[in-house]
Amino acid sequence: MTLRSVLPTPALLFSLLALFGSTPLAAAETPDPAVERSNYIRSHYAKFEYRVPVRDGARLFTSVYLPNDASPGKRYPILLVRTPYSVAPYGLDRYKEKLGPTFDYEKDGFIFVFQDVRGRNMSEGDFRNMTPHNPNKKNKQDVDESSDTYDSIDWLLKNLPNHNGRVGQWGISYPGFYTSAGAIDSHPALKAVSPQAPIADWWRGDDMHRNGAFNLQLAFGFFSGFGKARPELTDDENPKKFEYGTPDGYQFLLDLGGLSNVDNKYFKHEIAAWTDFASHPDYDDYWQARNLLPHLKNIKAAVLTVGGWYDTEDLYGPLHTYESIEKQNPGIRNTLIMGPWTHGGWVRTDGDKVGDADFGFKTSLSYQPIELAFFKHYLKDGDDPKLPEAWLFETGANRWRSFDSWPPKTSKEQRWFLQEKNALTTTAPTQDAAFDDYLSDPAKPVPYSQELTTRWSKDYIAADQRFVANRPDVLVYQSEPLAQDTTIAGPIDVELFVATTGTDADYIVKLIDVTPGVPQGWNEDMEKAGKKNRGGQQTLIRGEPMRARYRDSWSAPKPMTPGAITPVRYRLNDVLHTFQRGHRIMVQVHSSWFPFIDRNPQQYLPNIFQAKDSDFVRATQQIYRDRQHPSAITVRLLPAADASR
Repeated sequence: MTLRSVLPTPALLFSLLALFGSTPLAAAETPDPAVERSNYIRSHYAKFEYRVPVRDGARLFTSVYLPNDASPGKRYPILLVRTPYSVAPYGLDRYKEKLGPTFDYEKDGFIFVFQDVRGRNMSEGDFRNMTPHNPNKKNKQDVDESSDTYDSIDWLLKNLPNHNGRVGQWGISYPGFYTSAGAIDSHPALKAVSPQAPIADWWRGDDMHRNGAFNLQLAFGFFSGFGKARPELTDDENPKKFEYGTPDGYQFLLDLGGLSNVDNKYFKHEIAAWTDFASHPDYDDYWQARNLLPHLKNIKAAVLTVGGWYDTEDLYGPLHTYESIEKQNPGIRNTLIMGPWTHGGWVRTDGDKVGDADFGFKTSLSYQPIELAFFKHYLKDGDDPKLPEAWLFETGANRWRSFDSWPPKTSKEQRWFLQEKNALTTTAPTQDAAFDDYLSDPAKPVPYSQELTTRWSKDYIAADQRFVANRPDVLVYQSEPLAQDTTIAGPIDVELFVATTGTDADYIVKLIDVTPGVPQGWNEDMEKAGKKNRGGQQTLIRGEPMRARYRDSWSAPKPMTPGAITPVRYRLNDVLHTFQRGHRIMVQVHSSWFPFIDRNPQQYLPNIFQAKDSDFVRATQQIYRDRQHPSAITVRLLPAADASR
């Protein structure tokens, strides 16, 4: 996580383009050289640095870039980013290379403000990961990110020249969390906020955990640097990256053994966040306090929540941030935009492809002028972009769609059942006592990616799954070729009936789009031109793990009873995807996904972070698919009329 920073209905697109004319879009299609942008910033903005006091006396380091044009009547809104990743470079003579999400922001004119959050880099105070929100502040010592944002905005309005009295805030990933938190009990001047890929809950679904299963590779890599204690106020010196000594992250983390070895071998109890994680394996008060969603209240600003369908870090966050704001703040302007992007891809990439998925055009260029229109409307009285409630990219069909609610109210549930002979059907099984089984061996875990890397893979989420489909510890079920286009919209519910020879287990369920053996229109000339023959490709659409100990309660885990048939129910994050006519729907089921998810010892331990190498055992997993135990996934199907709009 780093700070860097439709074609809808034709009428909507044309109205948006009319706000800018054709020039901004044409300019965006030809990326501005970095040197041109840097030179423009230096010639058009003056940099200042402040230590902004907040109510408990802490001073927060803040960099401000003021437009040089201060002619009479010229006033600018403030655009704020609060970050734990440093506002570097420090020093009045050292400028950022980028101030806004795109060059158009700098040319349009804003007062750009960047702030080190409490306890990070040059700001005073104590830093807490995912700062718990305090809804009952009683004195000046009761502080959180909401109060720090409010106090900072108040100071900026009283001390900066040439502002127009309006403030906007945005940020991607961790800064997205601070944007969401800053909107709570909004300062009256805060008129527009855009939490982008915002972290919402680090245990339920963002970054560090998925349904209680620990994201080993991301957490280890991230906190080996970010988690180091700050000995004193420092400038832009970054912590040294962890030296793995190999490019093979799968093998390195497999050789690591049990999670109890992390501190003994590498962290030496010096990473406070890791110690916290290891002390709180369950969804206890520590994690519940860091769930921001219940506190997203009293928001007065307009909200534009942005996320990517292929965000491997924070997909749970934007979907649930939008949902929570919608429920808890009736009457405000609240819009959700989801594109076919990786983490922050709407700013960092063209958005034309991810992994083995190709979208046909640069989707980021469709979005970027819309975001600017949002801020200009609320901060500069620009024309109303008249955004729909939800503006989402439909993968599979490769088009933008507008909805007046999300998930769509017109969607209908449809169940797909696991069947004998690897079949997947919409009719329930009729057999008795039927199951498929496999041996899950922690010494040979199923990989989540083919990439040879120690870094967190961003492409696995749209990767061809044939590389694991033939493993004996992966079950595969697929439909017959579809007779018509089938569009699913919304979350996917999983219901498995399982039995294990162990006392704990993980279950990974993946939804996959299988391309026909010979793609429509494919010919030899296309192959000669270097285009990929996607015949038989098994493209991952959505996949999530579930740690079975939490099947009945996130906060009160319990072991499995060996041999007992047990229901395991959980939810996969939303999709908007069309399986085209002739394609097949596939479901894969397995019990490891390494090193994305830490290995389950498969015998119940009160705290998996204390697992020793000797605790890991092989276990046979049975997935039932009979009349009494119909394992299935439930999708939300768009009616044909809606799906073809």
